[in-house]
Amino acid sequence: MKDNKTTEGFTADDDFELLSKRVLYKGFFRLDEYRFKHRLFAGGWSGEITREVFERGHAVVVLPYDPILDKVVLIEQLRVPALATTKSIWLLELVAGMIEPGESPEQVASRELFEEAGLIASHIDYINSYLVSPGGTSERFYLYLGRVDASQAKGLHGLDSEDEDIKVHVVSRAQAYEWVQSGRIDNASTVLGIQWLMLNYQQYQSEN
Repeated sequence: MKDNKTTEGFTADDDFELLSKRVLYKGFFRLDEYRFKHRLFAGGWSGEITREVFERGHAVVVLPYDPILDKVVLIEQLRVPALATTKSIWLLELVAGMIEPGESPEQVASRELFEEAGLIASHIDYINSYLVSPGGTSERFYLYLGRVDASQAKGLHGLDSEDEDIKVHVVSRAQAYEWVQSGRIDNASTVLGIQWLMLNYQQYQSEN
């Protein structure tokens, strides 16, 4: 892996030359074409490379956790792309939503918690951010923990304007982790969030 500055003295920008960028498709999502060259690890430069990049914006993921009851709030909804590799297209997930222009990730976290689970968090804590699939999309997820009262989580939620049909589930932290281990929960953001919680839940319980 190249460092930002190597012994030859060039920076990361000197390693990469963007030749062109154009929009191939623009609908609900966007597909861009990049043409570029880059410096090779072995020395010299690559030939011209073309890559299509899926542009869908960036998103916030919220792990709703009740440290008093030691419970996690999950939502269930239909995900059509799951048809390619799974038997069920109804997935158990964390709360999530796209960042709209002018919104901060924290504002999105609060908005989506209420829209998708009917919850208001007492605290929203930043965990980390990560690239979802950098081989094909620019999308970055911002992961937060929302401290909630899980006894208030129930029912059906979602916005009709976005064709959302969401069912809320409240389960123990241990049950959520068992579903990760068994593969019932198999989407990346939820797996990462619950694994993070298993490593860090004690700090939240000790604060109560």
